[in-house]
Amino acid sequence: MTASSGPWLPLLEHVRRYPSPHNSQPIRVRVLDGSRADVFYDLDRGLPAEDFGIPFGHVCAGVFLESLRVVAAEAGYGVEEALELEEMDFEASDRLHRLGTVTLVPQQPGAADLRVAEAFRMRRTNRRPYDDRPVPRVDLEEVQDLAAGLGQRFTWSGEARVVAPLIRTNQETLFDDLRNDAVYAEIMEWLRFSERDAVERGDGLSAAAMLMPGPLLRFAMGHRGLWQAPVIGAAIRAMYLRTMRGVRQLAWFEGPFDGPRDYVEAGRVFMRCWLELTARGVSLHPFGTVITNPRSHARFVEIAGADESDGRMAWMLVRLGYAKTPPVAHRRPLEEMLVA
Repeated sequence: MTASSGPWLPLLEHVRRYPSPHNSQPIRVRVLDGSRADVFYDLDRGLPAEDFGIPFGHVCAGVFLESLRVVAAEAGYGVEEALELEEMDFEASDRLHRLGTVTLVPQQPGAADLRVAEAFRMRRTNRRPYDDRPVPRVDLEEVQDLAAGLGQRFTWSGEARVVAPLIRTNQETLFDDLRNDAVYAEIMEWLRFSERDAVERGDGLSAAAMLMPGPLLRFAMGHRGLWQAPVIGAAIRAMYLRTMRGVRQLAWFEGPFDGPRDYVEAGRVFMRCWLELTARGVSLHPFGTVITNPRSHARFVEIAGADESDGRMAWMLVRLGYAKTPPVAHRRPLEEMLVA
């Protein structure tokens, strides 16, 4: 890169901390000049094993674009988008699916821009046990209003009849996915069983982030048949559920989810709400596999009483609350985000 790349390198160095499914970091960027860049989704970093998982390529794009907006605003830029949103074909020969072009436009940052940029720096997926404190209703209502203003519905519950079965459904989803060869292979591709491997590869789900000893996680995942064994399976289930201690509340998003543009907008809304919760000191952990696994999704919709009519979908489920700071999720170097 030369001086003609303008502010892009420092901006992208910061924005590469955006969250992505399995920490796969699929968004790639080609800098065109000091103000314009093309944005792509790297199909080799996607998660297409579940049909429900394919739309989340565009949800991830929405998360990235909102992250870029936040980072650019703090640095004194607005972001104009010219998106070309088409369904992703994970069998395509061209492995970079084009999303469109973004242009930086100078603008003066405001106090709200600085607040949300600080939240972006603080944001982490928190898989630690939570401390049993409920999130105050006033904070949840602020997020609810934010989502509603963007065309989405944010709902939460602290009722045991909702929380307990959905926590159980999240646990059972993992065991169900392990029986699906394609999903199992996808999970194994993104697991990092040692901290050294996580640091060197700079992506994926590390054993530390999942709060499990690396050798135990490697053994358990490498012998998936044992998950059904009476004694060993029960022990693994118990270890997994220990990370769910202290969860008092779950929340979910419902709204338009009927094509790439809807998916991208859902990603933007999710990131904006996540950062608002972060700014209020609230931890969050998405239960993405409950959404992408068809059986678990149906169970979730039943328990939550969600509305999935007329192109709407309950497209995200999260646990939220308060917890100790989680381990860092490593990122690839900036060079691997850039397209020559």
